[in-house]
Amino acid sequence: MKTTMSPYEYEQFIKDKLPKPRLFSNCIKAFVVGGLICDVGQLITNILKGMSLSKDEVSAGTAIILVFLGALLTGLGIYDRIGRFAGAGSIVPITGFSNSIVSPAMEFKREGYIFGVGARMFVVAGPVLVYGISTSVLVGIIHFLFFS
Repeated sequence: MKTTMSPYEYEQFIKDKLPKPRLFSNCIKAFVVGGLICDVGQLITNILKGMSLSKDEVSAGTAIILVFLGALLTGLGIYDRIGRFAGAGSIVPITGFSNSIVSPAMEFKREGYIFGVGARMFVVAGPVLVYGISTSVLVGIIHFLFFS
């Protein structure tokens, strides 16, 4: 005997079966891990400032080191565990950008460095580059129109 559910009954059935998200604890985890990543960035900035570098050199150096650390941790499989624990807290800082570039490259590595990573390099970086360039153009236009 087959029974059919109305769309409302089906929605209620699914709602009862889905696990309830723990929003408060997820927010706390994201805040703490994102804050720790930013603390590491501040520590790097303070160390570079102590080396008597210019403001531009300190900013560039901090960004480069954080991107490197994000890529290294992704390659070692550690950043994925951090992401599963912290959610958006690991994605928002610059290390999340590094992770989003390296993760697909790690998938293509199984096919080899030449036919995997090399052949699909622009497939991996393409969406990130399009988003970055489009956003920078949009911000530039807004700055030109309203702040010049």
